[in-house]
Amino acid sequence: MQELRDAGVMLRLIYEAMKKKGIDTDAVFSRLGVDESYVYTEQLRTPHSAQLYFWQAVEVESGDPDIGLHLGAVLPPYKGQVLEYLFLSSPTFGDGLRRAQNYQRLLSDAANTAFYIEGDEACMVLDAASEEVRRLKHFNECFVQGLITFFKSITGDRFYPSRVEFEHDREQGIEHVKEVLGCDVVFGVEENRLYFPVEVLSYSSPHAEPELLALHERFASEQVARLEKKDIVGSVERIVAELLDSGEVTLDSVAERLDIKARTLRTRLTEAETSFNQVLADFRYRLARQLLATTDESIDEIVYLTGFSEPSTFYRAFKRWSNMTPIEYRKTAQSKDVTEVTA
Repeated sequence: MQELRDAGVMLRLIYEAMKKKGIDTDAVFSRLGVDESYVYTEQLRTPHSAQLYFWQAVEVESGDPDIGLHLGAVLPPYKGQVLEYLFLSSPTFGDGLRRAQNYQRLLSDAANTAFYIEGDEACMVLDAASEEVRRLKHFNECFVQGLITFFKSITGDRFYPSRVEFEHDREQGIEHVKEVLGCDVVFGVEENRLYFPVEVLSYSSPHAEPELLALHERFASEQVARLEKKDIVGSVERIVAELLDSGEVTLDSVAERLDIKARTLRTRLTEAETSFNQVLADFRYRLARQLLATTDESIDEIVYLTGFSEPSTFYRAFKRWSNMTPIEYRKTAQSKDVTEVTA
């Protein structure tokens, strides 16, 4: 099964909100076994399952049990991405919403939102998370505010929610959530839903332009096609994770598990602008950082878990990757009170 990933822009917006709230972002990312520069990695797509560990780290570091709600309130608008351009160049907000549904994967592999009209209200079903993430309070309350902020931005503040329904339960602070969101809120329902006045769908975009719309749709299609080419990277990483401690991680062994020829795998990785050796090195480095930052495993055990044949080879590789020895990295990361969570 392909690992689900989220667009890096989602993490960058939350990162900016954390800065506004004065949260020690360096400490948060240290808890996750990465440094802050990770946020601005080119073409970043983060593991969707990491939402669980990320929000745990943010809550611990901020000391705020409602941190998702409060970060959502200061999220900057989603800007400068092709989905925004699709909305702006579409004739109406409703038309932009329909078009954006075709390219949801640009935001997240887990996204499968839909909307329908119910009397004088429109409803968006916010199916934007996997089963393990969709009931996560912080994610839901932050995400829906990010969506509201974005919709307000592209409609000149004409968009407003009339009701929000959440899958997760809440025993305390319900009135506070209503105050922050500015509408009625219901918890413990079957789906996350955002209701708004149906007339907002007919809002005419002052930036509508048929030629630009065609250009933006073509660009969005190209980006989705690029993501589809990179699906092979996630498949290779999954097999690498399964084979790593066996010492049999080769192009041939991974291709065999994927039931394709080694030559075909090499070609598909080239189309994804990478190589087998690069995918393997990136995976080993990421795993090594996580183990060093978040566990007390011995270096010898980490050497084994990352698939190296001997400690000296591991030390040289890690020094090349990080400009630190494994011991130096562990001391730096664990000095920030790292707990057992992974990125």
